Amino acid sequence: FEEYNPESTLIVPGKEIHKAKFPFIDIHSHQFRMPEMDLSTLISDMDKINMAVMVNLSGRSGENLKNALANVNANYPNRFVVFANVNFEGVGGADWSENAVNQLREDVANGARGLKIYKSLGLRNKDIEGNRIAIDDLRLDPIWKLCGELGIPVIIHSADPKSFWDPMDSKNERWLELKTRPRRKRTATDPASWEQIIQEQHNMFKKHPNTIFINAHMGWYANNLGKLGELMDEMPNMYVGIGAVIAELGRQPRNARKFFGKYQDRILFGKDSWKPEEFPTYFRVLESDDEYFPYYKKYHAFWSMYGLNLPDDILKKVYYENAMKLLPGLDTELFEITE
Repeated sequence: FEEYNPESTLIVPGKEIHKAKFPFIDIHSHQFRMPEMDLSTLISDMDKINMAVMVNLSGRSGENLKNALANVNANYPNRFVVFANVNFEGVGGADWSENAVNQLREDVANGARGLKIYKSLGLRNKDIEGNRIAIDDLRLDPIWKLCGELGIPVIIHSADPKSFWDPMDSKNERWLELKTRPRRKRTATDPASWEQIIQEQHNMFKKHPNTIFINAHMGWYANNLGKLGELMDEMPNMYVGIGAVIAELGRQPRNARKFFGKYQDRILFGKDSWKPEEFPTYFRVLESDDEYFPYYKKYHAFWSMYGLNLPDDILKKVYYENAMKLLPGLDTELFEITE
């Protein structure tokens, strides 16, 4: 199976899309070297694919965040947005919650536009007693509450695909990924069941209805859009990003198109890893009606893609309008906006 990679003999109309139909905001990107990197190279690559704004979720906090923003503001102030991060070391200490809230408040005052929470919360982060920190831990509540008060969104990646918790056998769709990347395998006790971690996330969303949460990777329910729709109905403060799950959408084009139609105001474009050569697959799935075209990473998806052929009004919402609602003040001249 590792070697089997046949070339399709199917001849159907279609072509690659190397540039998005509309300018877009990538709500989910990582640039860890932003404080010192030459942004002009990044801008050149962004322009080639029609990316108007990149949201760097790896701003960290304090001096690193200030230095990243200084680089942005001195060179391309309208092309980048930077999110802050929380350091969960020391949870359970006497002053941890107060210090974390004060640091986040300072980071937002310095220009951070949102908060990114990595999957380490729920998987790896431990408190001072050595216990796993649950996503809905009461000690974290002041952070989510502050985000609501400040009007900044929280984008959060919790758990991983459920297949990482399933038996690694011939029935597991992510078998190849687990074989080539064995550290991704999880169990019900290492560190907890998938269902428990996901439920902790949902508990937190419900507990803070005045805070906007962007559930990265469609909350790992892109393979079950019916369930995801129920969750979105249940939690109106939950938006979703499509990063790293385009392969799930591309194998159910009719079902996914209906989902995008119903929840068009709460779906955001995001890619996650910054690899410009992979964006054309996203554009083709969202924009075209092409059939049976390849995905770029076999261990993610050994199946072929189909286009959703989304109408322009929905494409614009996914590409930039929905993100602009959550990040007010972006340069409207970057987008095809008419008063």
